[in-house]
Amino acid sequence: MRKVLPVVQPMECPPTSSMVHTVAIPGRGSTLVWECAGPPGAPGVILLHGVAMTAELGWSNVIERLGQSYRVVAPDLRGHGDGIPSGSRFSVEECADDVAALADVLGMERVIVGGYSMGGVVAQLTWRRHRGLVAGLVLCSTARNVRGAPWERMMSLTLPAVTSALRWNPAAQGLTSQVLGESVLGPFEDAATRAWARRQLNRTSLSTAWSAVRAVSDFTSHQWIGEVDVPTAVVITTRDRVVPASRQRRLAAAIPHAQVIEVAADHGLCVKDPETFGRA
Repeated sequence: MRKVLPVVQPMECPPTSSMVHTVAIPGRGSTLVWECAGPPGAPGVILLHGVAMTAELGWSNVIERLGQSYRVVAPDLRGHGDGIPSGSRFSVEECADDVAALADVLGMERVIVGGYSMGGVVAQLTWRRHRGLVAGLVLCSTARNVRGAPWERMMSLTLPAVTSALRWNPAAQGLTSQVLGESVLGPFEDAATRAWARRQLNRTSLSTAWSAVRAVSDFTSHQWIGEVDVPTAVVITTRDRVVPASRQRRLAAAIPHAQVIEVAADHGLCVKDPETFGRA
């Protein structure tokens, strides 16, 4: 089934009434979580943000909408914002295990996992590594792999040099992911949204963001994504410059009975037009 959604005017600031709290995960660390309790007995949803972002930047403008029907949880992923420290090497597999451990701490036995961009990679791995937990998937602006995509080729040329510089130059350790994040999200027309996005991107170090890019570039699910056996929806951003729509469509085609929802928007939809993103 395929749906196409138009783009509407964006909200200019995030809501403030969602609960924000820190959750300690035994043996792993602590992470900041945005949460809406939802109606009594509502199904659980865990939302996973993109590279260089935070839960607030990726999801705060849609949490309350989704919270009308679901118990919604959106954590800062490992190494991002106030997430669990990632150490010297970022791992999407560790992120998937963090998601499962967080669900256990919060008493969520079965959840729908929604992932945007890198979060979609983590969502796929959460199903792969913790099948008993995942009741459904929503995969947004993501793919089975990004190998050969224009942005991945660009990153592959600069990543080794940047990673080495960040490792050996102490002055570079304090740099944030703002430049990288803005290149992924694209330009902002609204000044207030741009300033808010920059504050959020500044909460993640550039070294962590580059390490996350490398981890996503190394990921592929093409050998096993066809085994997905839970209800799945794929939200395709048809004007995406970061993850081409053709790759998003191949992901959808590989998953049995996946529902496809198309939005005529670029990769930064979740930040620039959260109303359309939330509806999708």
